[in-house]
Amino acid sequence: MAAAPVWSVDPRTGKQREQAGVEATAQDVDTAVRAAHAVRRSLADRAVRAAFLRTAADRLAAAADRLIETADAESALGTPRLTGELARTCYQLRAFAGIVEEGAFLDVIINHPDDTAAPPVPDLRRYKVPLGVVAVYSASNFPFAFSVAGGDTASALAAGNPVVVKAHPDHPALSELVASELRAAAAEHGIPEAVLGLVHGFEAGVELIKHPLVAAAGFTGSVRGGRALFDAAAARPVPIPFHGELGSLNPVVITEAAAAERAEAIGAGLAGSMTLGVGQFCVKPGLVLVPSGAAGDGLVKSLTDAVGGTAAGVLLDHRMRDNFVAGVAERAALPGVQAPVTPGADGEHTVTPGFLTVPASSLTAEGAYDLLLEECFGPVTVVARYDDDGEATGVLSRLPGNLTATVHLSEREAAGEGRGAEILAELTPLAGRVLVNGWPTGVAVAPAQHHGGPYPATTSTSTSVGGTAIERWLRPVAYQNAPAALLPPELRDDNPLGLPRRYDGVLER
Repeated sequence: MAAAPVWSVDPRTGKQREQAGVEATAQDVDTAVRAAHAVRRSLADRAVRAAFLRTAADRLAAAADRLIETADAESALGTPRLTGELARTCYQLRAFAGIVEEGAFLDVIINHPDDTAAPPVPDLRRYKVPLGVVAVYSASNFPFAFSVAGGDTASALAAGNPVVVKAHPDHPALSELVASELRAAAAEHGIPEAVLGLVHGFEAGVELIKHPLVAAAGFTGSVRGGRALFDAAAARPVPIPFHGELGSLNPVVITEAAAAERAEAIGAGLAGSMTLGVGQFCVKPGLVLVPSGAAGDGLVKSLTDAVGGTAAGVLLDHRMRDNFVAGVAERAALPGVQAPVTPGADGEHTVTPGFLTVPASSLTAEGAYDLLLEECFGPVTVVARYDDDGEATGVLSRLPGNLTATVHLSEREAAGEGRGAEILAELTPLAGRVLVNGWPTGVAVAPAQHHGGPYPATTSTSTSVGGTAIERWLRPVAYQNAPAALLPPELRDDNPLGLPRRYDGVLER
């Protein structure tokens, strides 16, 4: 039987553009994984690894016009958005190159023997080593930054692991182009091209997570798809780490004092955040707790004006469009739910942004309104009007884990008066990133960043953005009483690689 073709599709028209590849068979997946496994030692030299990452960034930047044109044709995200996303992707690759060169991620710790300790301490030397082949599942909504050359791939390669990527069906042609640039970058530094594999198709994704030589996986996508892969990773004869980002409501709390102080600005800011990228950001605010009364009314009016003036947009594919239209209709049909600006279908290929309002009291107990506490992917948010602090706390207590949680405080509350600290304490267990007087859309690539959160936001405690994302693809190993001549250079007393380390309890740089 001939392999099924994989087509590039234009979401603006729903029409096929070009054949981008073919769906991988189980044999194809096996070949890609085994080839990656066979060349894993080609990434052992940190200097070569860092140079490879920088060259990859340079090649992507040089090919920007062609890449962005292809990405826009497959995603409808627009040239400005995609230009910024490609720049972020290149920056991310270069940032990991710097991390590789510095070497602190190896977490070198050396303890010499101490017979006076109870019990006595032998000679112990610990550092971190790569896991092996990493499977990466591309995201639909970030065709550069969370795809073939995105954060999972960049951090896995930086840690010294070969990668096999399962391309997302929404941008298969772009995936092929980006993979070819990464392979060419590898070849420039004597690294076999098999260090970066690429496969297409649903069944390929299933085969990939089951392959015995795959040592870990990274995923960004839906709760349903991510949970199925997570369960498969755990059910293997040898379970593997699965770092999945699955879904997030990203709640926002607006205090009465904040609403009274700057209702118009908060409403406009919320509108911009929830409609950014046609509402297709994983950190889109999906539930906003707004006080009842005049201050909250002013905020809702500002939100109404801003969202009502936002143009219709194209979602990433027609399946997502259908899910969005059905999802907002089901939510709007609940008793007591109103739509000051009605979200839904607009023409054959576009959707209009909007928002729903509901009394917060409807969300404090289990029932039909639980649907409003689930993510709806696209340009919509739910505004829950609360009568008092206890009601807001009751809603927060029912929320699952999230990537972000936000609070908007007045100037006096931000200075320490009122419930500001108490609200932060309520939000901290809910999310991996807690914001004050800002909006969650926009995830900076920085050493202190954390892009993760309690389940179902993610399936682990790790981050997929920032320098510490590299930790996902490493494991510690300690050598006890190993002869000096047999030690890896990272663990030798004379520190020939000049690594940061903790040496007999003293941090050396």
